[in-house]
Amino acid sequence: MKILGIIPARYASTRFPGKPLALIDGKSMIRRVYEQCQECRDLSRIIVATDSQAIMTHVAGFGGEVVMTSDKHHSGTERCAEVMEKIRTARGYVKPDAVINIQGDEPFIEPAQISEVAGAFSESSVMVATLAKKITSTEDILDPNVVKVTFGSDHRALYFSRSPIPFFRNFPPNEWLEHGTIYRHVGIYGYRPDVLDHLVKLPVSALEKAESLEQLRWLEAGCAITVKETEFETLAIDTPADLLKITNTKSLRRR
Repeated sequence: MKILGIIPARYASTRFPGKPLALIDGKSMIRRVYEQCQECRDLSRIIVATDSQAIMTHVAGFGGEVVMTSDKHHSGTERCAEVMEKIRTARGYVKPDAVINIQGDEPFIEPAQISEVAGAFSESSVMVATLAKKITSTEDILDPNVVKVTFGSDHRALYFSRSPIPFFRNFPPNEWLEHGTIYRHVGIYGYRPDVLDHLVKLPVSALEKAESLEQLRWLEAGCAITVKETEFETLAIDTPADLLKITNTKSLRRR
């Protein structure tokens, strides 16, 4: 299979402006993400999608492929779709079997995690794929910033929510993990190219507005999302404080 990895890298983050260029032990965050992607053998091509000339120059400087995109996008999905629109007209373009949207603020993403998403597309019926990990703490269950997901026996997503799902009505929250499994959604997506084109044309939905989760728009429109379970933790950098926390981690010392 031909799998295209796209790394959206927006400059004007509200909580951390210029985040992709922030240095981690002398190397920029976006370069670390790119190099982790290079270690994934399932990716046949990697492109950074940015709205910043500074990021574009930086990525090109370390030899990465980069495409300039609009600064009007509301999501990484929209940025990925614009990249696809632009590269389709390039000489030698080969349509990928799938496109994987890789978060640009996870400098230590495991290449195997990307492969887990890529592997989902070995089944021709899979249109969109993502990951989920078992939650192990009550704190995460109750945290609205930790998105939860439920899925059926066929691994198709039933719902995503910032609230605890499922809700174990007969037990207090501190006992929920003793009576069932709750999954955290891991924010990496894979799409068939034609499906990606379709998703970005859908209007904003009621559930998406309520929870501020773009994937609910896709579910409301009838798009099946395949959820694969992962054992890998993710480490996203959302604020300068997050960056300070990781400077002495084992992950940093390994890389």
